[in-house]
Amino acid sequence: MIRPSRAEKVLGDSEYEQFIAGGDAGFEWTLPADEWDAISLNYTSGTTGNPKGVVYHHRGAYLNAISNIVSWGMPQHAVYLWTLPMFHCNGWCFAWTMAANAGTNVCLRKVEAKIIFDLIREHRVTHYCGAPIVHGALINAPDELKKGIDHTVHCLVAGAAPPGALIEGMQKMGFNLTHVYGLSETYGPAAVCAKHPEWDELPLDEQVRLNGRQGVCYHLQEGMTVMDPASMQPVPRDGETMGEVMFRGNITMKGYLKNPDATAAAFAGGWFHTGDLAVMQADGYVKIKDRSKDVIISGGENISSLEIEDVIYRHPAVLAAAVVARPDPKWGETPCAFVELKTGAVADEQELIAFCRERMAHFKAPKKFVFGVLPKTSTGKIQKFVLREQAKSASAID
Repeated sequence: MIRPSRAEKVLGDSEYEQFIAGGDAGFEWTLPADEWDAISLNYTSGTTGNPKGVVYHHRGAYLNAISNIVSWGMPQHAVYLWTLPMFHCNGWCFAWTMAANAGTNVCLRKVEAKIIFDLIREHRVTHYCGAPIVHGALINAPDELKKGIDHTVHCLVAGAAPPGALIEGMQKMGFNLTHVYGLSETYGPAAVCAKHPEWDELPLDEQVRLNGRQGVCYHLQEGMTVMDPASMQPVPRDGETMGEVMFRGNITMKGYLKNPDATAAAFAGGWFHTGDLAVMQADGYVKIKDRSKDVIISGGENISSLEIEDVIYRHPAVLAAAVVARPDPKWGETPCAFVELKTGAVADEQELIAFCRERMAHFKAPKKFVFGVLPKTSTGKIQKFVLREQAKSASAID
């Protein structure tokens, strides 16, 4: 275990190596009596306002830990930087992954661009994981912080659909970005947008489109598909028919702690229901369109909040964006955008409205923009349920 920096304040009276040296060398490790036994409890991050206790079992933990190596193509003895919290899905199982990989863990106490770039240079970090907001902070960091990194850095980004501007920004920075997808209930990432070598020869905008998909299931996950949740039949591979993303296999949770009703609903029909709406494309890759609860129905038309967010993120002044439904007396709902600007950047509502209307159907463009710091979970996810409540109150945002 590497200390993050000689200048960092040491918390406690001993360092990691001293702590390990004080252990019982004769301690007898025993395997669980059953791989189905619980190994950890992780609470969902609360992006919906209703966190639940997700119980992991030993089998799922080790299968996902190994899948991280195989599906990402990690070489042995990788140097891994912990920008991802260890408490988030057990660090996407990377604590176990790095033990199996015989790799090096580089830890840091605060996620800041300067610290991250310094550690990458100092320890020649080869891999790290993070939410879109972490990668966005690196992309938008001053150029002088990025100098001196002369080796390949591989990074995973997870989320329903990272904005195209983020994927493009990482590629321009020279970092090798791979998009993974999953939930707390699937031990973190359980699907990967597996890259094809020929994609590297395509124009950048086409690379961004292909690499922004949720892709295919992890090697050791039994199945991932898109189905009609009512009929439980797979949707056609036409890139248009919407269904719900579902997983099946050992890399799904044991269940929700003391919540049998929620567990039964989550596994209805023998598949785990993610709540994410998606299409299946001709090559078998999944592409998420929106969360079921985030679809905006305006005048009878379904509008994807993710589609709008992707456009807003392309504005050079925008650091973070989230779009939710706002009640409207005429249309029922209209899109309302909450935007966090980059430090020192300037943009107003009319500018962003015009920016959106130039790039999408006018009825999809938000009619209201609210500026300020967006509420986030401890793992960096934007809490849309908080924004929905604000959008319902006209006095709070007008």
